[in-house]
Amino acid sequence: MIKLSLTQIAKIVDGQILNSPGDVATAAYPVINSDQATAETFFVAFVGEKVDGHDYITSAISNGAQFALVSKDCAAPAIKVLDVQKALTDLAKFVRNELKNLTVIGITGSQGKTTTKDLLKHILSVSGETVAPAESLNNELGVPLLLLRCTEQTKYCIVEMGARHAGDIAYLSEIAKPSIGVVLGVGKAHVGEFGSRETIAKTKSELITSLTTGGTAILGTYDEFTPVMAIPDGVSKLTFGEKSTCDVRAADIEVREGRAHFDLVSGDGRAAVSLQLLGIHQISNALAAAAVATALHLPIDTISAALSTAEVSSKWRMEIAQFGEITLINDSYNANPESTSAALRTLALISQETGGVSWAFLGKMHELGESSAQEHAAIGRLANEIGIDHLISVGTEEYLADLTSEKLATMDGGGESAVHYFEKKSDATSLVEHFSPGDVVLVKASRSEEFNLLADLIKDRLVADMEVEK
Repeated sequence: MIKLSLTQIAKIVDGQILNSPGDVATAAYPVINSDQATAETFFVAFVGEKVDGHDYITSAISNGAQFALVSKDCAAPAIKVLDVQKALTDLAKFVRNELKNLTVIGITGSQGKTTTKDLLKHILSVSGETVAPAESLNNELGVPLLLLRCTEQTKYCIVEMGARHAGDIAYLSEIAKPSIGVVLGVGKAHVGEFGSRETIAKTKSELITSLTTGGTAILGTYDEFTPVMAIPDGVSKLTFGEKSTCDVRAADIEVREGRAHFDLVSGDGRAAVSLQLLGIHQISNALAAAAVATALHLPIDTISAALSTAEVSSKWRMEIAQFGEITLINDSYNANPESTSAALRTLALISQETGGVSWAFLGKMHELGESSAQEHAAIGRLANEIGIDHLISVGTEEYLADLTSEKLATMDGGGESAVHYFEKKSDATSLVEHFSPGDVVLVKASRSEEFNLLADLIKDRLVADMEVEK
């Protein structure tokens, strides 16, 4: 954060200083977990449904936090306000307005926000100090927390913007004031909450309509809604995708070992990219990051080199691990029809290259509303069509609705997908004993299904089997 006195902060947030002189200066940034408190932080005490942050003030201060932002009296150095959330937001708005030279990049879309953010941070870090969250700080709490990590030395701040309701992205944009807005695409994630993809598209477009003169709108071309979003007067536009008409595009695409290789093409020239990230769907994320870097006038050779060395830093997103000759892909962070389709296609490609059997452990995709059964069944059909050898549905039978036992192979058969249903994750691990060298295993579901736990169970079984073999 920028350097401010407690008196200045108290004035900004309409608060009262407790147990500390007002002339104390600080550049501390906020944390909401007392375990993350250090001498460079201040602690924000939220009152939640189950946990009251005020109970952890002493712990935060003992860990080094300089003061606390509170809504109750306390014995520690603090600033007391009526509404902690509003105070944090007001402070973030003030700091953002003070950082005149800061370039904020807002990223939204139904999928790919975090991976695009990771790729973009890797690219921009060569040009200057770049602030981007290790976690997904993409809501009304996370965005202020992120902005308050910026200082006068910060050149770029990359902000993910999620939405649960119409107006959410407009609200976040008012705080962050992005000069570059990126819409990756409009998919079916959260259609259960929004009611239609049209409504989702309108909400995503709030990022673009928030841009002011001199800003840049960067739009994907992977759906029918994003490329035609209205651009405000004075705002420039860049499109990205795989069509020849895109401003930033991928050409001569090849996939080797599940990773995409392509030529990055823009108005600045052409350069080869070899992604380290797993899945052909990563091309769109890479192109979005490249489009931002292009708008910021980074050389195309710098962009291509950075994309070719970037690795996933956010957990449970197409994480690949090797256990002997068995490959495990942990993509358990989240799931929607588009990302699950992409993960299955990646699974099919890799298993073809290894010559092994493909295993897809899938859990429920949430927030699909009335189309849930239809979308799950479509994924089941896709798995069968692209040759996934074993489709394992855990906790929901919707994937199997259109797959009858009469037309499916058995464990020892060939041809169409063999299907398996388990109610519990622990029971699904019984299939591990059927894995063989060269096999590739995918684990994917919406985050609330906690398939990271299933991935851990499978890992434990594989490690145990390797120990027995020794």
